Amino acid sequence: MTRRLTLPQLKKYDVTQKVIEALADSESRAILFSIIKKGMTASELSEKLKIPLSSVYKKLSDLEELTLIEVEKWMISDKGRKFKMYKSRISKADISIRKPDPILNLVPN
Repeated sequence: MTRRLTLPQLKKYDVTQKVIEALADSESRAILFSIIKKGMTASELSEKLKIPLSSVYKKLSDLEELTLIEVEKWMISDKGRKFKMYKSRISKADISIRKPDPILNLVPN
């Protein structure tokens, strides 16, 4: 007889799984841990990490959706363009793989 997951358990697993997948991605991880101490814009991250700007925007969107990062503030350039300063909401992540589900421990920033 197999154990059926309840809807709350399934939702919890899905979020945990998505966060683990984001942390497993080297570019997402590099972005996330580059903005722990000081917020940065997408273009600053692209330049610093040598990642295409379009990829940085995609990763930032995914990380923001998972609430791993936040918009620290909005800035306006000399030319009047608006842009976001992103900051990590976590300073450390621990993942333990155990049966039946992985355990994810995120340390707030």
